Amino acid sequence: MTFMTATDVTVPRPETALPSITPIVLSGGTGTRLWPVSRASHPKQFWALASSQTMIGETLQRATGEAFAPPVVVCNQAHRFLVAEQLCENGCENGRIILEPAVRNTAAAIAAAALVAARDNPDALLWIMAADAAFRHPERLPAVLEKATKVAREGYIVTFGMKPDAAETGYGYIRTGAPLHPGQPDEGVYHVTKFIEKPDHLRATEMLREGGYLWNSGMFVAPASVMLAELARHEPDVLENVRTALERSQHDLTFCRLDADSFLRCPSVSIDYAVMERTDRALVIPADLGWSDVGNWNALWELGDKDAGGNVVVGDVVLEQSHNCYVRSEGMLTAVAGLTDIVLVVTTDAVLAIHRDYAQDVSALVAQLKKASRTEAEIHNRCYRPWGFYEGLIQGERFQVKRIVVYPGQKLSLQKHFHRAEHWVVVSGTALVTRDAENLLIQENESVYLPLGCMHRLENPGRIPLTLIEVQSGPYLGEDDIVRFEDTYGRQ
Repeated sequence: MTFMTATDVTVPRPETALPSITPIVLSGGTGTRLWPVSRASHPKQFWALASSQTMIGETLQRATGEAFAPPVVVCNQAHRFLVAEQLCENGCENGRIILEPAVRNTAAAIAAAALVAARDNPDALLWIMAADAAFRHPERLPAVLEKATKVAREGYIVTFGMKPDAAETGYGYIRTGAPLHPGQPDEGVYHVTKFIEKPDHLRATEMLREGGYLWNSGMFVAPASVMLAELARHEPDVLENVRTALERSQHDLTFCRLDADSFLRCPSVSIDYAVMERTDRALVIPADLGWSDVGNWNALWELGDKDAGGNVVVGDVVLEQSHNCYVRSEGMLTAVAGLTDIVLVVTTDAVLAIHRDYAQDVSALVAQLKKASRTEAEIHNRCYRPWGFYEGLIQGERFQVKRIVVYPGQKLSLQKHFHRAEHWVVVSGTALVTRDAENLLIQENESVYLPLGCMHRLENPGRIPLTLIEVQSGPYLGEDDIVRFEDTYGRQ
């Protein structure tokens, strides 16, 4: 992947013709209403929730082919390696990753992506979408996108309005206006009369009965030049601060790190408020795609394949006399009997049990956990790293046991600890271990001891994942007891 640095702000245009549509993927959410699976350390877009593929993977797959330029993904730096891995797994190695130093809502993220796309191709059309939406009818999407790109080339910002099938309170709504071309009402493109924030149930019911209202999907198609012009017109502080942040950005491996000082000066404002509610170029296309933003567990029940009792089950689950339930297990056997309309989610370190009607209230539970300083609120027992992952198995006084998996060809940083010693036992694969001046090749069923304070590194030189058991012992076992001397991934 190739990225812009602070020194090459003016990018020369390639000699060959460029695809006209640049997918812009916004991957900044944490999905707290899908806790305990979705957490800040590994949010919902990186999980296979609605299908066998991750949600961001599905999003990237929708935007592949000759008509599309490499995607631009905007995310926070904590998820940069997760995004890079998803780009590679979905054939988007040339995609760009822009790292936000802080959360500044969708207007700033879209401004950064639009500036990058416009430098590649001043004629680029942006297809802006969240990384975590699902479609029951994805086969209908190309026709809607074709219509949107045709109209957007006339200088409009086109949003996709999803036809509502319920009085949903978790979505914003769009009020449709007159047809774009009054003589062609069958064209199915309309001016936008109004954007409505998430309503209460009574108002949502009224809008559904009245008709002419659509769910706001947060997807847009627009020329990059038009989006930037409208940002300059309505929210110039956002655009100028993002422009400066991009000019002062730094190249880090395959990432574009926006300048923090400049970006932090951006107002935190959504693209709906910054542009869509104020522009005279807003259009909407009604679409029946079976769209969902998968905002809570009830949405996954609605999307899932149901058994004869209306239940959706994922993982090792046994049901008896239960109906209309969503039950998910990330590991252990989960048995349910005599329950109706419940959500039960089991992970290695937390269990969630709620009535489906209370699916929107999971965020309140997470807020309680944060207030109590519970690490489970934001961090998974399994922690993903650019080289692989580790997960806690046992923790006691002055010791803990972890499973570590290192992907082929990857290696951890050269490091040392001041408060703990470590013992590594290789379960499968081969480990190349640096221990002070030694280089040791450790095979399956062999082990190595790393005394407190020694300089060490773990590497997988093989072609299969390296799995080992790590036993730590010492007075302090926190993850911050680490000093890195060399790191392939640019971490401090």
